[in-house]
Parts: sequence; C-alpha cells; structure tokens
Amino acid sequence: MALGLDTSVKELYGVGAARAKAYAKLGIYDLGGLLTHYPRRYENRGDVRALESCDNGERCAFVLTVATEPKCATLKGRLSLLKFRAFDESASCEITYFNQNYLKSVFTPGLTFRFYGKVEKKAGRYYLGSPSYEPYSESQPLPPLVPIYPSTEGLSQKQIAKDIQTAIGVLGAHNISDPLPEDVRLKNSLCTYSYAIGNIHRPESYTSLATAKKRLMFDEFFTFALGLSLTKTKKKSSAAPPCKDLDVSPLTSLLPYRLTAAQERTIADISADMSRNEAMSRIVVGDVGCGKTVCAAAAIYIAAKNGYQAALMTPTEILALQHFSDLCPLFDKLGLRCELLTASVTRSKKQRIYEALQNGECDVVIGTQALLSDGVGFKSPALVVTDEQHRFGVNQRALLSQKGNGTHVLVMSATPIPRSMALALYGDLDLSLIDQMPAGRQRVDTFVVDESYRERLDRFIEKQVAEGGQVYVVCPAIESEEDDEGDISLSDINLLGEIKKKPKLRSAIEFSDELAGRFPTLRVDRLHGKMKYAEKDEVMRRFAEGKTDILVSTTVIEVGVNVPNASLMIVENAERFGLSQLHQLRGRVGRGKRKSYCVLVSDSEGDSSRERLQTMHTTYNGFEIAEKDLAMRGPGDFLGSAESEEIRQSGDISFRLGALCDDTGLLNLAFAEARALCEKGLNDHPELLKRINQMFALDFEVIS
Repeated sequence: MALGLDTSVKELYGVGAARAKAYAKLGIYDLGGLLTHYPRRYENRGDVRALESCDNGERCAFVLTVATEPKCATLKGRLSLLKFRAFDESASCEITYFNQNYLKSVFTPGLTFRFYGKVEKKAGRYYLGSPSYEPYSESQPLPPLVPIYPSTEGLSQKQIAKDIQTAIGVLGAHNISDPLPEDVRLKNSLCTYSYAIGNIHRPESYTSLATAKKRLMFDEFFTFALGLSLTKTKKKSSAAPPCKDLDVSPLTSLLPYRLTAAQERTIADISADMSRNEAMSRIVVGDVGCGKTVCAAAAIYIAAKNGYQAALMTPTEILALQHFSDLCPLFDKLGLRCELLTASVTRSKKQRIYEALQNGECDVVIGTQALLSDGVGFKSPALVVTDEQHRFGVNQRALLSQKGNGTHVLVMSATPIPRSMALALYGDLDLSLIDQMPAGRQRVDTFVVDESYRERLDRFIEKQVAEGGQVYVVCPAIESEEDDEGDISLSDINLLGEIKKKPKLRSAIEFSDELAGRFPTLRVDRLHGKMKYAEKDEVMRRFAEGKTDILVSTTVIEVGVNVPNASLMIVENAERFGLSQLHQLRGRVGRGKRKSYCVLVSDSEGDSSRERLQTMHTTYNGFEIAEKDLAMRGPGDFLGSAESEEIRQSGDISFRLGALCDDTGLLNLAFAEARALCEKGLNDHPELLKRINQMFALDFEVIS
C-alpha cells in the first residue's frame, strides 16, 4: 500500500491503537499532521564541553567513557538507583539514574557515550542526574541539535522522533509533494519542501534549520493569503437584510459624552455597510478604551430599529456580563429587549431565551460561546458582533452568522495594529481604525527597570495596595522551564541562523507563590490558560470585586473585565512580549480615577531589546507603537501561534511557525505571490487548495 500525507498514523510501522489515540490528543491523525508536528525546542548536544569547563547547574553535552561497573541499590518507596562513574580528559563524574536498572547492561566499562544534562559540582566532584545518552563514535557523528516535541501522556520523545523519521523515510521525496509552485519557490530562493521537513526535524546545522524555518514560514503565509482571498470572494456573494433607517441620534443623545471623530467615521462605515443587500464583513480595530463598544451598540441599534435581531458574542462570561450591564440599561431606554446567555444561565432560563429569540420577543442577545449551542435560533437576524477578535476566528464567526442564514458581521479587536498588517491579516474583512482616544483618559506612566530595582518595586507594590489600589503582575510562562535552560527554541534562531540569547523566564505559578511569601499580609491570586474556564472566570471576578490585591497572570488578562481600581501593571521578562501586546497589557490599568503606572522588568542585554522597551516609556499612541514593533520585530507578534496560550490576532487560525517570524519582507513576499496566483486561478493546484481548507477548516471549491 502506497503511503501519502493523508494516510492514517495507524498505518505507520510501530504505531498501534494506543499510540494513535495519544497522537489524536495532539491533533495528529495522519502522516501530514505528524510531519508538521514541529519541535518546540532543540537540545544543543553538538556543543560538547569538558567537565571542568562547565559551571555548576549548567546544562551541557559531554563525551564520557564509562569507568566503573554500574551498581544498583534499592531505596525507600520501591525506588531503585543505578550509579556508575565516567570520565573525560579533564575530570571524572558520577552518573545516576532512578528506576532504570535495565541500563546496567548498556553502560559497559570502556564504552563511550555522549551525555546531555545538568552538571552539579560539589566539593570538587561532578555529578550528572539522569542525563540523556547516545553511544558515541568518532567515525559516526551524532546530530548536533536533537528535537524536543510537544507531547502528551502515552508518547515519549523517542517515540515521536522515531515515528517522524519513519514517516519521512517511507514517504520519501516522491510522496512528500511540494505544494508551492516551482516558479514561486525558485523566484524567492526557497528550499524544497522535503529539505525543509527533513531539517526542521533533524537539522544539520543552525543554518539549515534557519533555511527550513524560512521555507515553512513562507508556506504558512502563502496559504493564509490564498485562503483570505477565497474567503473574501465567497463573502461578496452572500446577502444580508438591508437596513434603511440609519439614524443613531436617539442612541448617541443618551451618552454622557461626545463621540470622537474616529467613532463617528466608524459608525458611518457601519451604517453604509448595513444599508446594502450585501453582508457587512467589517472589523473595528482600536486601543483599549477607544470606544469600540459604542460603535457596536450603534450597529445593534440600527439592526433592531429596522425590525431585526442582533447578537454580541464575547470570549468570557465576565466580559459578557460587563457588556450586558453597560448596554442593557441603554437599550431599555430605547425600547429594545435584551437578554444575557452564558454557560451559567439556568436551563429553564436558557429555554425561555431560546423561545424569545425564535419568536422575535428578544431584540438583542449578549453572551459567550453559549450562543453557538444547538438551541439558539433567530426569527429575524441581521447582525452578529464578536468582541475581542483574536479570541474568535473565521469558523466561530461563521457558525454564529449561519444561524441567521445570512447576516451582517462586525468584529472588534483591542490591539492596535499597523494598517499594512491589518490589511494582510484581516483581508477577508473591511477595516475601520479608531485612532483617537476619548478626552479625559489618563496616561499610564511607564518605566523600564532591571532586577536591581526589585526591592524598590516591592515597596511600590505595598504602597499601591496600602492606598487602596490593586496590582497586576504578568509573567510570560505558566510553569518553570528550568529543564529547558540552555536549549535552543525555534524563536531563538533568526532567518540567518544566528542565535538570540534570552534571560530565564518568570512563571506565573512559581512567581505567585514567591510573591505570597514576600507579601504575607496581601491577598495574592493567579490566573493562567491551563485553568478551567470557570476557574479563570472566578479568579477574575474576585479581582474585579476587590477581593484580591495582587493578581499574577499570563497574558490571558490581555482581554479582561474593566477593573477601575487596578493602578499598577508589572510585566516580567518584558523583552519576551511584542510592544503592541505590552501596550494592551498597559491598558488594563488607568481605567478609573486612580493614578496608574506600568513597570516593565527586563534583564535583557541586547541593545535592540532595550530600544524597543524604551518606546513604551516615551510613546503612548497604540498605532505608533505597533508600527515601531513591526519595524523592529517583524510580523510574528501580530500572529497566532499553535502553541501560544491564547491564539492571537488571526483568531482560530493558528500559525505553527509564522508567529516566530521577525522578517516583514517574508510576509509581504508571500502575500504578493498569493495575489498573483489568485489572479491566474487555482485549478492547477489541488494540493494548495487542500492545504487552504485544512488551515481554515472550511470547504473551498476551486475558483478559476
């Protein structure tokens, strides 16, 4: 039987039902999925060191010869310990393994191995605990970079690596078809697809890894751009109810403030769209606090006063409740009937809301993904609004709009983004930028400090809480990554094959425990993406109600409930974040009357990192910051990673490698080539169409 990219992993030698089930947990079902299961990091085993040249606690590779017969001992709790000594020209080392007595037959005295692990030095003696090992021979060089993959229970690193190499071997160069047109590949000096796949999984060098990474990034951008073009073509043929009464003055007259010119311009865009038979597909992009919600309210009001229904979907229950609390009183005064639909609504109330929507007694429904449930149907739908675009994507928007058999769609994003990037990422949507802030919004003073300021920062935290404020502390990681220290991640390698060194990451779990110990009288809580939905909602609710003094979080609070009392935002490892992301995090404070501050903590030694962060100290316009970020870091920060805790700007379409891109030129080239190919048609490129459908989880037909 000939194997192909769409062949089930169960057909691969050595993969049984149990392992296939484990792969399914990672979203891997076929050989194509296995080949695109890229490493998250690489152990740098090619940098072989002498024992005496390594610092205590450093992760290194060593070529050592076994000196003594391994001895086994039984410890308490049914544990066993295997121990032996090995040496190089500089020193000897004691090596131990727990519960692996079978290794006694492997480590025969006189044999040489390449070991990789964390070396400990005590009283002049060296120790290695459970290091990785490979038989070593000068005549057969070992790979310098060993991949470490995202895994799950039931899959070891050796199994994943072996299965991927088996798949590459059985598919060969002939069955790993290159989806990219050959003229496009040659024109842009890209390696072949088979070379890229081979070197992303088993790189020959940093240079070959960078070459593979560049090609696979280009492929993602190219496929995404083609899909957007098809999506936009498809949308132009869809219809929606036209709304002829576009007067929103009854709504705006109830507001306690005047609209900005940018808000008026956006509402005019929305009104013009909704007056047509063709379905509106518009995104409103603007800073936190710029007034996007009022624009959405105007769209909802237009739909309702024309006799239709509207839905507003948010990513979290607490945000849905906030919108409901803000908008429902306003809509009540205008005679509109509004309901809140979330997972916590009782079954009997849900049934009542379902009936009200289906018989037209409800004009506006605000809710979470509960709006996508089977019971939800509308009598006369005209508008779907999704808040916080980067928590939803093409598919979820489509699901909700399909409930109305053709509706206008309005989406909102709170991250300022350069117009060039917005046009690229939201190519299937028309764009409105709200680039003005309402009068009276206070500026959040921003400072960049290093670890030497830690004691002063602790006192500042205490001062803010003592004065009645609350504090956010944002960390880039959920858990400690000590085991990864010294390894090379894909993001550490630029497209020239150069390594970028980064300071050790702070993690939300460990740092929240640390802060709780440092501030025993303060109430410290934590929030991260591995928590269950209800848990996250409850933590955020406690903080919003003032029951928490310090909230240690990952970037899940990028989008969150309005907490006017929060007066200090601290971002650890600030160099790890994009400037637009930092700006959005900064927008979590300064929302009330209390004077607010943002402190960016970074020990990065690179000049470019320091220059980037200083931009936050001197610049407060989100769009200027976004342009600076694009120029200095490339487009990666505006994209969604498959492994990121929250998929960002592009919604549910995740980029496996594109989110690591630091070269805007590569993105622009891919989009330009995609536009050129779309003009010719895709009839001769069925493999490309298949990849587009996989990325968008939709079913496009070839359009010539």
